[in-house]
Amino acid sequence: MRESGFVDLQINGNLGIDFSDPALTEDRFMVAAEHILAGGTEIFLPTIVTSPKEVYLRNLAVIRSACEKRGLLKQIPGVHLEGPFISNQPGAVGAHRPQCVIPPDCAFFDEIMRKSGNYVKLLTVAAEVPGADALISHASAMGVAVSCGHQLAGSKDLAAAAKAGAKLLTHLGNGCPNLINRHNNMIWAGMANDDLTAMIITDGHHLPGDLIKCIVRVKGADRVIVTSDAAPIAGLPPGRYDDWGNVGILEPNGLYHNPEKGCLIGSSASMSDCVKFLRSLEILDEDGIEKVSRTNPLKMIGML
Repeated sequence: MRESGFVDLQINGNLGIDFSDPALTEDRFMVAAEHILAGGTEIFLPTIVTSPKEVYLRNLAVIRSACEKRGLLKQIPGVHLEGPFISNQPGAVGAHRPQCVIPPDCAFFDEIMRKSGNYVKLLTVAAEVPGADALISHASAMGVAVSCGHQLAGSKDLAAAAKAGAKLLTHLGNGCPNLINRHNNMIWAGMANDDLTAMIITDGHHLPGDLIKCIVRVKGADRVIVTSDAAPIAGLPPGRYDDWGNVGILEPNGLYHNPEKGCLIGSSASMSDCVKFLRSLEILDEDGIEKVSRTNPLKMIGML
């Protein structure tokens, strides 16, 4: 194990505790946070998925208060909002609740920032939805890293988003329909855009090894970030669970999916698991592993 721990920009929960739960408490949050920090992850962003407006305002306050009281603002420096400004289209919306998706709204984002004490570090938006560019520019000017994901965006959409200030792609290769045009699609467009760093989930389920190799070789170690995208069920045994309106099945091999929708529901993995699988592909040396699992994410959220 390295002297320094991993940095994870996308964790939805742990041990059955959902960071998007409208009944989340400080004590419950800390149970999950302590488990994550004890597992080799040194810094992480709790992630709130597409939810009703009141959940964002409430849960950011709960999480920030818990971290302030326990002196954890360095380890948990802010939150990742994965929504609600994403695509509501089947496939692109993934496991998120389409009824909670809303158009890009700078005023609502300002309210979130104001009431949370600017506790948002990362915002995921769909690049192709009307108003995305204005929100990207607005959030970027406030010091928030903006990522494009859960989208049907093409090359022109991503180029416009990057011009507006977007820096990242949220779990490239996921959060999109199972069937896409073989040439013109958000995966190829994301790989080809030199201005956007690709966040990828290397748990062995979200992306096949061949695609991980292609993304890493195209982007290079300087423009790839590994995230776990850990679901609330991470750390729990195989079984049937309910997350975000999904009937989820956690298989013995760690795959967590909704058979009805034909989509994954986040991962059951930790960053340690993801880095172990990435190492097994033998495409990065240890300096490269350090970049994708620590250095690059720290740079993206302004901590390096």
